[in-house]
Amino acid sequence: MADQLAYVIITPHSLHKSRTGGILARLLTRTGLDLVVARMFSPGGELVSAYSEKIVSSADPQDRRIQELIRDYILRNLSPDLRTGKRRRVMMLVFRGEDAVRKVRTVVGNIRFGQPGGETIRDTYGDLVVDDSGRVSYFEPAVLAAPNAEEATDKLKLWAKFSDSDGGLLENIAPVSESVPNQRTLVLIKPDNFRFPTGRPGNVIDFFSRTGLFIAAIQVHRMSVAEAMEFYGPVIPTLHRHYTGVAETKASPLIEKELGCVLPENVRKSLGELLGPIAGDNQFNNLVRFMAGHAPHELEKSRHGEPGTEKCIALVYEGPEAVRKIREVLGPTDPSKAPTGTIRREFGQTVMINAAHASDSSDNAEREIAIIKPGANRLKALVA
Repeated sequence: MADQLAYVIITPHSLHKSRTGGILARLLTRTGLDLVVARMFSPGGELVSAYSEKIVSSADPQDRRIQELIRDYILRNLSPDLRTGKRRRVMMLVFRGEDAVRKVRTVVGNIRFGQPGGETIRDTYGDLVVDDSGRVSYFEPAVLAAPNAEEATDKLKLWAKFSDSDGGLLENIAPVSESVPNQRTLVLIKPDNFRFPTGRPGNVIDFFSRTGLFIAAIQVHRMSVAEAMEFYGPVIPTLHRHYTGVAETKASPLIEKELGCVLPENVRKSLGELLGPIAGDNQFNNLVRFMAGHAPHELEKSRHGEPGTEKCIALVYEGPEAVRKIREVLGPTDPSKAPTGTIRREFGQTVMINAAHASDSSDNAEREIAIIKPGANRLKALVA
């Protein structure tokens, strides 16, 4: 069977209740599919209306009343707020693989009247409450997904049509406080979380949800060598300084042992100054290789701008003190020094393989967002 594209839309309620990570983790681990696109949307009335018209379908195994509930839910809860005109947020995840639509729908689950609890996403995060008279008093589907490949293609094309006007890096999504201004910060969920189908990317997002910040953008990204060099370029002087000291303290005793003599202090210092930058550059190349799949010298310069072979997820968080809050949950660079309850303590291995990156200042967040471009539209090219 040929590869298919399947989508899941995480509803505004699920986003607000910080269920994004749990939903993503289940989709990754239980479908085994490749997550190829992730995009935030703040849908306008035209998109919501057109999408709602495609919901009721004879091909959907759900009861027609359930389909009508979903249609009405979309019109009521995905449309801009009638009182304020403010648009609501949804997150679209697109998966690719063999029999993708069926696999995704199986994990998402169907909604039925009187259905007992189970293990699907809708069993866990959705709700259908019926009163004694049989009237539905509360309904929350948690996520939206197509019932078959034909409808998945049709609906993806619809969302792709509006993906520039209604999606990308969303603006002014967090409530404004008079006392503490909002910030934006960039997070990269690093390639070590994508070596095989695992719930770790979702688990990392769950950790970040403790901050109470709002996701303004999400993107599946394959960092190019050029991007990695620009992104991590500012750490080169730090690496040179660090390895100058390492070379002086570690290389000198080895040479002394080999030569059977004691090196003068000035020679030790010169040795560090000579070898430190070389070792620092080597470590920088290793970092670029880890993030992009190739070190700069392993790829022709004309190919440095090509998407790399390693996958990460880029997110932009918005809210008061976003930089500080995210970095507190992330923990220090060295996982061995990270406090219990931080991401790097839980998932990190080494200074390089440490689960995630987060901007260390508002200025750096702005610089890093400009490099990664998490609002770039990957959906339109994929679906076209």
